[in-house]
Amino acid sequence: MTMAPKRQNMSQTVVEKIAQAHMVEGPDRPLRTGDVVSLRPRHILTHDNTAAVMDKFKSIGAGEIHDPGQPVFAMDHDIQNQSETNLAKYAAIKEFASEHGINFYPPGTGIGHQVMVSMGYVLPGALVVASDSHANMYGAMGALGTPVVRTDAAAVWATGEFWWQIPRTVEVILEGELSADATGKDVIITLCGLYNKGEVLNAVIEFKGPGVGTLSMDERFSISNMTTEWGALAGWFPPDSVTLGYLRGRKSLLDGLGVERIREEDLESWEAEPIMPDPGAAYAARIRLDLTEVSPHVSGPDSVQVMRSLAELEEKGLPINKAYLVSCVNSRLEDLEAAARVIRGKRVAEGVDLYVAAASAEIQEAAEASGAWGTLVDSGAHTLPPGCGPCIGLGTGLLEDGEVGISATNRNFKGRMGSRLAQAYLASPEVVVASAVAGRVVGPNALAGASSTARPKPTLYYHQFEAPVRGLDEEVEILPGFPTALSGRLVFAPADNLNTDGIYSKDYTYREGMTPEEMAEVVMENYDPAFASDTRKGDILVGGWNFGTGSSREQAATALQARGIALVLAGSFSQTYLRNAYNNGFVCIECPELVTRLKEVFRRDVEGGTLTLIPGDTLDVDFSRGLVRFRDEDFAFPPLGSVPQGLVVAGGSENLIRKKLGLDQ
Repeated sequence: MTMAPKRQNMSQTVVEKIAQAHMVEGPDRPLRTGDVVSLRPRHILTHDNTAAVMDKFKSIGAGEIHDPGQPVFAMDHDIQNQSETNLAKYAAIKEFASEHGINFYPPGTGIGHQVMVSMGYVLPGALVVASDSHANMYGAMGALGTPVVRTDAAAVWATGEFWWQIPRTVEVILEGELSADATGKDVIITLCGLYNKGEVLNAVIEFKGPGVGTLSMDERFSISNMTTEWGALAGWFPPDSVTLGYLRGRKSLLDGLGVERIREEDLESWEAEPIMPDPGAAYAARIRLDLTEVSPHVSGPDSVQVMRSLAELEEKGLPINKAYLVSCVNSRLEDLEAAARVIRGKRVAEGVDLYVAAASAEIQEAAEASGAWGTLVDSGAHTLPPGCGPCIGLGTGLLEDGEVGISATNRNFKGRMGSRLAQAYLASPEVVVASAVAGRVVGPNALAGASSTARPKPTLYYHQFEAPVRGLDEEVEILPGFPTALSGRLVFAPADNLNTDGIYSKDYTYREGMTPEEMAEVVMENYDPAFASDTRKGDILVGGWNFGTGSSREQAATALQARGIALVLAGSFSQTYLRNAYNNGFVCIECPELVTRLKEVFRRDVEGGTLTLIPGDTLDVDFSRGLVRFRDEDFAFPPLGSVPQGLVVAGGSENLIRKKLGLDQ
């Protein structure tokens, strides 16, 4: 069993405190980073993938939802799809919700994350999860919002709980105040671009400092939402007067609907004693950002962690074909009204298409009432229903071969918004609509004949603290049924940040009924089309750093498993990917020293752009000693403890849930 770190300091970070408050099973002491615990979230959101979770729930054999008040269903991803198959899927989800007494929000209500915050499901100090990678957005409300995978969602439906490992915490100190031309989107683009070497990978971000109070609620939503793209598991803001003002507004609306989710006594309690980290809490690192130094920036193409100043791109004169003001990160009222101010009295350039969708029907109605919506329509914008649409590569207006798009969404991975031969850039709503008018990437000032001013990048400040001392050695036994060792042919995919879109394309993610054989044929297609034909059963895949980043699609793990890959080794993994893997009994191991060595040995191939390298070497993995052997060199990895071993032996978490429910007898 892997022992947790021993440290004298019992002060807790916010994630440790919130996890403690929601713990069902775990250590009989204050929780700390590294502990593996069972947690009961306040709520869990699923969207179009509810159908897949239903299948898992039924395959487990569970008949009843443990707590019908926990799940929330919101249809938002593929709502433009009016095919008989998709409509039947939505109808089945609605019927399931009605049968079990679960709150269901039909297509057109809005993006699920917006529904969760606006309808009072997300509250300060609560643990609220979603089967979607942008659950981080809930941190703007002072909640711990984090993604879970579909198997976890089925576990929560069946038992009310799921397993989780407490991550490290990085504090981000915000100072100063944004200048008039900068936005919350520019803050997170700047952070993603400045600190893009894994500084916050798999961490929880605690935003704090005097700059927090200067940010609006919508700006906090944008920043916390995109901590996902920064590599973090959650992004948290301290609840303050801005948060409480938002909550009081939502309470008034919900009270009018006869829904009691926000109570006055809770508001008074949060105001009197807001949830905060303890003095002396242990952090992994600290980052400082002076908001006065933030200027408009653009991400891309093909990566959120590559940024360029708006001034640089204006000078380049980069032409665009499509512009998007959609998604859960930047389609709230504040965003739509800011865009309307820029585009009022102007027209979208000939040859450019501007697509607009509000984050919810409520927001669209508010924008219509304020005149912002009409201004956007009058400019020539194409309107879409409240939902994800082109952000996830579904519906109208996708990027085609050779096209360039600029978007107020949160992801611009190759192939994400359409063709993998297109390029996508990310920016604030103001920059998106200004670019749509100009036909090239520009800011609002350019429409008035003035160029954006180039400003220096914000001052870099990153301090890493020493990890808490481990006072107990690991004692790991190999469980019956788990291999002591195995060998396999080396398959090296050296790319860092290999995302789930690359491993399992969006073209298949929402295609229900794909067999394992069919999944095996298309695995890694969006990364290397030759991968499936070049690999064979028993191969050991080695990736780079942050393997499996991106969306929460479970098939990115199960498709490699279906191909017969024995296990995946990487320098580091997206934690969501790790959950998907072990929840399906698929072994993943972090071994950064091996990855570093392979990149040295095969430097010429890596620098030459080789996507997948199969040099003919064999890797030998010794689970009992935690060693991987490559060409007579041994590389250590943390030995797998009883929790991951148990999941693999059981064949995944569904079988463990069955056992817990007494259904395996």
